[in-house]
Amino acid sequence: MMMNRKIWMLLPALLGLVQSALAQAGQWGVVNLSVCNIHAKADFASEMTTQGLLGMPVRILGDERWYRVQLPDAYTGWVHKKAVTLLTDDDMAAWNRAEKVVVKAHYGVVRMKADECSQAVADVVAGCRLKLLETKGKYYRVAYPDGRTGYLSRKVALREREWRKQLKQDAASIVADAYTLMGVPYLWAGTSSKGVDCSGLVRTVFFMHDIFLPRDASQQAKVGERLQIAPDFGNLQPGDLIFFGRKAVEGERERVTHVGISLGGARFIHSQGDVHVSSLDAEDPLFDAFNLGRLLYANRVLPYVNRVEGINTTETNPFYAD
Repeated sequence: MMMNRKIWMLLPALLGLVQSALAQAGQWGVVNLSVCNIHAKADFASEMTTQGLLGMPVRILGDERWYRVQLPDAYTGWVHKKAVTLLTDDDMAAWNRAEKVVVKAHYGVVRMKADECSQAVADVVAGCRLKLLETKGKYYRVAYPDGRTGYLSRKVALREREWRKQLKQDAASIVADAYTLMGVPYLWAGTSSKGVDCSGLVRTVFFMHDIFLPRDASQQAKVGERLQIAPDFGNLQPGDLIFFGRKAVEGERERVTHVGISLGGARFIHSQGDVHVSSLDAEDPLFDAFNLGRLLYANRVLPYVNRVEGINTTETNPFYAD
């Protein structure tokens, strides 16, 4: 009985040593699902706070029933262990060096054979990355972080090198891709083609152009060049971020609660119910009186990619270093 009691007393310390060893052996991980839900606590019933995409590196901050992770945009939270494959420093560097394909289409399926009627391995969404093993006809043979392999149609993805060659980070391209998400449902904490919240739309559209922005609207409001919006909205350019919320009053701080992407002038695209276009102009059929009533200011971000903290790319973000 005394021996059993001693073992039980030592168990927490032993568990801590095991967890510490695991963290040291695999302090990195790679998202293993098309869309990985990040929660505020290690529980499916806990609030979802953001999402990661397949192939995205994450730093392991804690290892209990779930992993506590940090994403490349510095956001942290808890994820079920099924969603992430642990890697050592060397394995993480090897993953980042490996030739990959980048999913361009909003939806796609990796299949067991190079045949569109073959059994699915799993789905993919825009922004997912998989290791490229070989090209076979109209398909890429790809590998997941956990070792699964399958075939992905070349119609929905590009070799990463080809993707970088045709990559554009100008306002017209950003706006064009925002329009492709029209009608996608609002999803709290969503950052993928499957569903987005307001800042998640911004996050998703810019990431499709290899631009990392902070996750939340209140964080996005702190990067780039601040613009006080002209009465006729004439100083707003396509690709600017427009922020809404509560202005600061005596005793209360300003609170940013919503964000949209400017289309130039009074119109903007945002996620509120679903992704749609609204206008700040009372004469416009798309007039949005509610959001005009809580309009704050705008930020210009595109000229500051890789020039200020909080706006970077996979080529400069340390999570993608090899």
